[in-house]
Amino acid sequence: MAEAISVTGPIAGTDKTITFETGVLAGLANGAVTSRIGDTQVLVTATASNRPRDGASFFPLTVDIEERMYAVGRIPGSFFRREGRASDDAILTCRLIDRPLRPNFPSDYRHDTHIVGTILGADHVNQYDIVALNGASAALWLSGIPFECPIGGVRIAYSTDGEWIPFATHEESEAATFEMVVAGRQLDSGDIAVMMVEAGGTEKSFSYYEQGAPKVTEDVLANGLEASKQWIDDIIEMQKSLRRLVEEQSGPIQQMEYISTRDYSDEVLDRVREVAGDRMREVMAIADKAEREAAQSVTSIAVIDEVAAEFADLDGAKDQIREAVRSLSKEIVRERIVADGFRIDGRSTDEVRPLSSVAGYLGRTAHGSGLFQRGETQVLNVTTLGMSRMEQIVDTLNPQDRRRFMHHYNFPPFSTGEAGFMRGPKRREIGHGALAERAIFPVVPSKEDFPYTIRLVSDVLTSNGSTSMGSVCASSLSLMDAGVPIVDHVAGVAMGLVYADGKYVTLTDILGAEDAFGDMDFKIAGTEDAITALQLDTKIEGIPAEVLTQALAQARQARLQILEVMRAAIAEPRPDVGETAPKITSFEIPIDKIAEVIGPRGKVINSIQEETGADINVDDDGTVGTVSIGATDREVVSEAERQIRLIVNPPTPDVGATYEGRVVNITKFGAFVNVLPGTDGLLHISKLGGKRRLNSVEEVLELGDVISVIVEEIDPNGKISLTPADPTQVGGTEGDDDGFGDDVRVPQRDRDRADGRDRDRGRDRGSNGNGTRRSRTPAPVAASAGTSGEAPAVSRDDGDDAAAPARSGTVREDVSFGQHFEQIAKGVYGDLGPELEQSGRGSGRRRGRR
Repeated sequence: MAEAISVTGPIAGTDKTITFETGVLAGLANGAVTSRIGDTQVLVTATASNRPRDGASFFPLTVDIEERMYAVGRIPGSFFRREGRASDDAILTCRLIDRPLRPNFPSDYRHDTHIVGTILGADHVNQYDIVALNGASAALWLSGIPFECPIGGVRIAYSTDGEWIPFATHEESEAATFEMVVAGRQLDSGDIAVMMVEAGGTEKSFSYYEQGAPKVTEDVLANGLEASKQWIDDIIEMQKSLRRLVEEQSGPIQQMEYISTRDYSDEVLDRVREVAGDRMREVMAIADKAEREAAQSVTSIAVIDEVAAEFADLDGAKDQIREAVRSLSKEIVRERIVADGFRIDGRSTDEVRPLSSVAGYLGRTAHGSGLFQRGETQVLNVTTLGMSRMEQIVDTLNPQDRRRFMHHYNFPPFSTGEAGFMRGPKRREIGHGALAERAIFPVVPSKEDFPYTIRLVSDVLTSNGSTSMGSVCASSLSLMDAGVPIVDHVAGVAMGLVYADGKYVTLTDILGAEDAFGDMDFKIAGTEDAITALQLDTKIEGIPAEVLTQALAQARQARLQILEVMRAAIAEPRPDVGETAPKITSFEIPIDKIAEVIGPRGKVINSIQEETGADINVDDDGTVGTVSIGATDREVVSEAERQIRLIVNPPTPDVGATYEGRVVNITKFGAFVNVLPGTDGLLHISKLGGKRRLNSVEEVLELGDVISVIVEEIDPNGKISLTPADPTQVGGTEGDDDGFGDDVRVPQRDRDRADGRDRDRGRDRGSNGNGTRRSRTPAPVAASAGTSGEAPAVSRDDGDDAAAPARSGTVREDVSFGQHFEQIAKGVYGDLGPELEQSGRGSGRRRGRR
């Protein structure tokens, strides 16, 4: 095995270090580097094909992130127990790496290039995305692939004290109000040019603001971008040091000789300018997108046919002419913006297109909906509310395992007037959806304040620039319409930049063509007072600080204008959730009460759900239980909550009181009746059937039967003895007493719940425990509470029958359940003698059978 070459350096302002290592793993890749912060480590490889891709008019760069569950010591939770398609986290990391790397390759390079990041370890402290980004740059820098210079990246979090924390951990990010990932490159002057920014607020941002934390404004963002340059510079210097060490040990890195691919020759471009210049200027001045694109297509075909005849001997002449026409279109658009200050649709550089907002567009069938339109860009967003059990279970390498707030973004082909296939979300849709989710999430109420799972779906219906920011606006309208108490409206706008002839021009609310032809794509979202999300990508070598400051200020003016239109549609959240939305309440219960609320095999909770129609979910975090109740009718929710609270804090029944109860369990010795929520009592079989003997409780009662019972006794342990209030409900007649008739046998097995005894059915009371039988003559039964003076005839197990004298007396006495049966047994069997000592449960049974 080869010897490792590595460099390790401290991260300024922290106690962390970052390490780059090469030479051991993946030796056949063009470049392979293992990058590490803490115990989070990523192997990143860079490879390239030997020839350019045939017919490619773009740079075919692919970035893949392979999340290995062994990195966190887990087996994948899927059916096949192996990793499947990339998670959203992995896809977002791929985009995070691709965006700053892509502008660093030569414009004529068309070879397939593949970056693969394999997560070898994730310590749940340091986030792997920034480790993978720096590892990808280092791998390319060592590979010999035409990569102009290394890229450095840093994640910084804005603390509640107003400080930027570099390479923030998961915990530090959660405790912050805002976080940014910034990537950049070194210029010849030594300054750092920012290439990419991905930023957003945290879940508790506005909660921290209420507690006095400084808000993230445009000035704070600009200061954060400036502060990030120090750490980016350190990372780049470490990559350069690694390359020097490699060259010292192995010699100079051999640069890849790639085949240059040009879209068109200079001669073709010059001829296209002559033939099509004036015509394309007229076409690119058409404001309507569909009309402009139709005219552009007609003009392009005419120019291609006309010029192709002059280059008949040139291979791929029509393709070159087509690309030259596109290049001419780009020149015309940029020239008009910089020289004249006017854009494709005739707007000024700081003008926002016409705006419209509608809340509740879909009516009562949706829990909430919002329709937002800016120019030709139109987005419909729908909010759906659900119980906490509808939270998304996340099986990734990140510590978060559940998501209660989700935003899904759809971009169908018809939104651009095209025909195409729809096969699920692509990487672009996942990225745009995540950006809008990041912008909205900080204003969403906490689970404690609003115990709902929230799903937003943004359907792009028409697209002509910045559908992701349109999704932010539509989402805000939809949430307020759904009655979700968000902090404030959130609006977003996309900014652009054109740099030509040494002049920077910032564009507000860019069109699709301006995005494609410009030098910067800059999206920013927020409330009136604070920024909640930011995304920036540049195609040029950095943006001066004063230009970025101007772009931020210009974006704020546009955001405030959009917010005004949104407030006209709906100014604040509706006072309650919609008619068809579930009404949910949530409260905490002691963790030891969870089993009582659920019941054996879910019997209790299912009974409440069936009776009330509510949807009930019980969860716990290891220290306290949480009950969530949902139903479309709020009265149903209140009734279910009442029943559960009675189980958690049950009332005590009164002795002598009559209750309507439900039979919840049947045993051989009696029926358990629920007299109050969470409170059951025993109705013994001897008290059922009137004057006739019952072989089983089921002869007179079934599960679910409702009967009236009287509480006879509550023993010191809280066990309750019951008697029927109406004998006719349990097989007796109007004149029956408590169930002891002339033909009733005393039960062979006395289950005395009052004193906890568990005597076996069929035990021979004549046995003295040593194998000899004790002969007894049946004696008269002592009169007990509510009995007539005559004892029942008893059929003995040994075949002897004894007739008992008649019982008399009409006065009922309060006698305990245990004493009651002791008296009956003594009347039949006589003096039973001392009770046998038992060494353990069931030992008496074993001795009696010897």
